[in-house]
Amino acid sequence: MRRRALLSGGAGAVVGAAGVLGGFAVHDRVIGSADPSAGSSAASSGSGDATPAAPPVARYESTSLVAPRLTVRTVAGGSVAPGLLITTPDTSGMTPCLFDEDGEPVWVAGDVETATDLRVQRYRGERVLTYWAGRISTSGNGVGRGVILDSSYRTVAEVRAGHGVLADMHEFELTDDGTALLLSYPAAQADLTALGGPAAGWIIDCRVQEVDVASGRVLLDWRASDHIPLTESENPLGGRGTSADVLYDPYHLNAISADGAHTLLLSCRHTSTVYSLDRSTGRIRWRLGGRRSDFDVAEDAAFVYQHHARRRSATEISLFDNHTRTETGTSRGLVLTVDEQARTVRLKQAYAYAGHLASAMGSTEILPNGNVLVGWGLSPYATEFTADGRLVREISHLGSMTYRVYKQAWTGRPTTTPDLAARTVSSGEVRVAASWNGATEVSRWRVLAGPAAGDLATVRTVPRSGFETTATVDAAPKVA
Repeated sequence: MRRRALLSGGAGAVVGAAGVLGGFAVHDRVIGSADPSAGSSAASSGSGDATPAAPPVARYESTSLVAPRLTVRTVAGGSVAPGLLITTPDTSGMTPCLFDEDGEPVWVAGDVETATDLRVQRYRGERVLTYWAGRISTSGNGVGRGVILDSSYRTVAEVRAGHGVLADMHEFELTDDGTALLLSYPAAQADLTALGGPAAGWIIDCRVQEVDVASGRVLLDWRASDHIPLTESENPLGGRGTSADVLYDPYHLNAISADGAHTLLLSCRHTSTVYSLDRSTGRIRWRLGGRRSDFDVAEDAAFVYQHHARRRSATEISLFDNHTRTETGTSRGLVLTVDEQARTVRLKQAYAYAGHLASAMGSTEILPNGNVLVGWGLSPYATEFTADGRLVREISHLGSMTYRVYKQAWTGRPTTTPDLAARTVSSGEVRVAASWNGATEVSRWRVLAGPAAGDLATVRTVPRSGFETTATVDAAPKVA
């Protein structure tokens, strides 16, 4: 973000920041009960994909950046996990954003393409921000690349799929080996007669690739159609698959993660199945859920059209259960107890609130203090629960949707200069507004004024009060 030189009463203005580390200033509006009738904005929204007609946005004097104006509600006595809220809310395009505990922006990406899956990962031993960037089609898949940023928001690497395909929006996962796990959704021909379609039909296939970040070399290229019969799909054919312009989507793979040194964990929305994949041979080790489950899944642990499956321990897997193929129901974050020897799956804990329903997207994250953060996808909310399912915080107005939501520690130290606006508010006073996009360690701002740029003195010090901090001072030829 470029530095702005603005005039105040005919004089130039520059800006500086006192970067003293300080804690979060929490000013959340408190509600007294976890009951949906206790005044939650989520409760009043009702069931279904709650999409506000015009999500409220925040605009600033010091910068042209725009961010969602979030509403944060905390239950009295609730123990909230520390960290920044990290997501890509859809306001005027899905934009990478970091928010503090008050729901105030900390960083808003500038001119980027549509993005998904913003989060903190590790690359070469360093904490980095990563996201997918590109274009999303009307069928819900993407063509783009993975992006890695350092703590100053400079691009470290861009990772692309290989072998003639483009990276899809659903996953960009870094591994401890300096590789990235990517998805791709290429068109392919397939025999659809088993589903009542043409023999020379057309599908959206799914490819899983592992790519070396530094060299771009493809280390693994796995095709779903080689290993998963089309008859496993729970997505109706519905007249699709007749041509390359009318593709049938049988798999809709939406999550990949390393599951030990030799195994990958995959999630296919349209088969309602989580797969364990042998990383060396490409063989499916087992299926959890769906039409061919290798496990006895308890009724209350069953899921449909799920997202964001992740291994949490040797015996636990978490996922987001969209829990719907229609527009009715309630979605859930799930933590499942999985016994691979006995082939049983039992529900450890479910997380649902206020009838939130996401027919697509969504995430479930286990936080370091044991709390669980659920992002509701097409229902633009994020809800934090204790491990045993008690509501502690609800965040609303995440644009019209958000693919995944995380809460993570992040220290941002941008190399850009802060932004400043200054304007006369009366004959003897000037209002200054300052922001520093991405800086997480600003505690207070110091306002300087004087007769010349080389002759300035501190006239006021004010604590940071959100993304943009304002102060009113006596007019002077120069303010900084």
